[in-house]
Amino acid sequence: MSKHRIFTTKFSTVYPLYVAKAERKQRTREDVEQIIGWLTGYSPAGLAQQLEREVDFEQFFAQAPAMNPNAEQIQGVVCGVRVQDIEDPLMRNIRYLDKLVDELAKGKPMEKILRKSPIGA
Repeated sequence: MSKHRIFTTKFSTVYPLYVAKAERKQRTREDVEQIIGWLTGYSPAGLAQQLEREVDFEQFFAQAPAMNPNAEQIQGVVCGVRVQDIEDPLMRNIRYLDKLVDELAKGKPMEKILRKSPIGA
């Protein structure tokens, strides 16, 4: 079975699309980077290095410093598919990122996007 096309797509070609989507809704590149860092553990410098190296999505997630254990709290539909029902771990991680960027672009507060519980809860 051949790999899905998105797996071999360079992350550096999709990243500007994430940023543009956020900026169209008055969010920032820094917001997108914060989401990516929360999900993958990449620091801003580490993310910049991955973009410079032009790694594909497969390498990007394989080399992620630390996938966030709260990522499994991400639920909803992306491209007509429920992210929590995706079996392939790489595809699920890609769709998690898509879902987070969608939530950012829809104006959701960063605390909710990053699945932070209110203090005292």
